[in-house]
Amino acid sequence: MTLLLVQMAAVTLVTLACGWLARRIGQARVIGEIVGGILLGPSVFGRMAPHAWGRLFPQSSFASFEMLSTVGLIIFLFLIGMELDYEQLYRQRTTAVFASGMSILLPFAMGAMLAHSLRIRFAPHGIGSIPFVMFLGIAMSITAFPVLARILEERGLQSTTLGTTAILCAAVDDVVGWLLLAVALALIGAGGGPASLPLRLLGLAAYLVVMLGVIRPVAAWLVRQRRDADLSYELLGIVVAFILASAAATEAIGIHPLFGAFLAGVCFPRVERWQVLLRSRLDMLVSVLLLPMFFALTGMRTRLDLLNGKAMWLWAGLVLLAAVFGKMGGAALAARWTGQSWRNAAALGALLNTRGLVELVVLNIAYNVGAFSPTLFTMLVVMALMTTVCTTPILNRLGVEDRSLRKPVAVERRTAA
Repeated sequence: MTLLLVQMAAVTLVTLACGWLARRIGQARVIGEIVGGILLGPSVFGRMAPHAWGRLFPQSSFASFEMLSTVGLIIFLFLIGMELDYEQLYRQRTTAVFASGMSILLPFAMGAMLAHSLRIRFAPHGIGSIPFVMFLGIAMSITAFPVLARILEERGLQSTTLGTTAILCAAVDDVVGWLLLAVALALIGAGGGPASLPLRLLGLAAYLVVMLGVIRPVAAWLVRQRRDADLSYELLGIVVAFILASAAATEAIGIHPLFGAFLAGVCFPRVERWQVLLRSRLDMLVSVLLLPMFFALTGMRTRLDLLNGKAMWLWAGLVLLAAVFGKMGGAALAARWTGQSWRNAAALGALLNTRGLVELVVLNIAYNVGAFSPTLFTMLVVMALMTTVCTTPILNRLGVEDRSLRKPVAVERRTAA
């Protein structure tokens, strides 16, 4: 227990300091926290002081980190799902579905094109071609909704045409990405051979019907009956129990508990003061204590030393180019076709190219189920970091305004088609 407490203290301080430094240089805090996790891993700390690293982070302690980070991610994914504005999403469904669809299809296709070569060279033994293509395609096409929202908020763009479109597209990307991930996990589900695949898919379909067709409308009806009720201590406990039960349900049917947590957030009633209270009460614990455990675990799995030759870095660069071209290109073309100017279209592509934390969640899931090798995992972590780090410089280069600095307006409003 002493070792775990020391590890938690070290992880918290390092990720906190790196997050603060990231904010000082104009990047999102999550970038610094991810880098902090990598600094604590074998690529930096483990190389500089291997004996000290081995004593502070022995292999046997990773199981505790896994459990702590999973609990934190369950609550975090619930909060993301809770903030999904599905009413606004429905009203803007045409633009959001088209632009986000292209920003998913093109990078997914780019991943599928690379999948055969990457699978031959870097995939673990025994992984099927279809699950590998799905996991790689999802990793290429996912968008980090919370990081994107943070960037828009920091630049004061959340209420602009660009900001609203980006948020809606990212919301659709999140929903589609998690649904695809659920299917991929069903295809590769542990504990059940090929014969159990139909049962897992049937279980997933039944779960979605119950959550979206029963739980969500019933919860909305109950809230209408008691709209003035406060979020009491008892009600907060019921909400947490619901999150955990939903996560356990998806775990039981062979999917991942994070998908259940996300859908629990989607089904949560949209009562603004409840949402504010839940975020204030849950987000602090998750962001300060539990998510850093996830960053540390990701850093310990990121082996930059495995990219030890020109060929390895060439493949890493190819993965990065495919991810950027697919995501930015698909989103920009779709936005242009729906009437956006080229500047706004490129800015939308840059925003949706942000991968960040959600990408790391997907990569860790794929790593845990044996879909990615340590080398491929490292390549994709580098891709996630680079695409996220580039977002702010690209926006600045395009002349997209930063209202927090009171710069002259440079964001072009949407023109007629």
